[in-house]
Amino acid sequence: MTDVYSPEKRSAVMARVKGKDTAPEIKVRKALTALGARYRLHRKDLPGSPDIVLPGRRLAIFVDGCFWHGHDCARGARVPKANRDYWVAKVGRNRARDAAAREALAGLGWRVETIWECDLKDAAVLSARLEALLRAL
Repeated sequence: MTDVYSPEKRSAVMARVKGKDTAPEIKVRKALTALGARYRLHRKDLPGSPDIVLPGRRLAIFVDGCFWHGHDCARGARVPKANRDYWVAKVGRNRARDAAAREALAGLGWRVETIWECDLKDAAVLSARLEALLRAL
């Protein structure tokens, strides 16, 4: 059985989706802390306000939800049946905005990394990836 919400209920559900301090973001932050990394959060003075910033390493990390940012995994490929045109356009705008932010950060000399929500399933793989990022400079 699929849940079908009225437009009002769907709006209320979507309005509750957080943009900061999400569970995936907190998981990445805990892994970085376990590795001894020091970081800053949501630097508004940088293009795209990266979720996690390691200023000394000039590393900006975005922790993106697969659905919201159009990742090419099973979850990211799902498009709601209701109001399909809106969601396709919305995710397209998000992807364009993300690409512009990454390009601007790279132009300022920052390394940019995106960690997708689906990447968080295996904690050991996530930890190894973060450790490699921390050693890369």
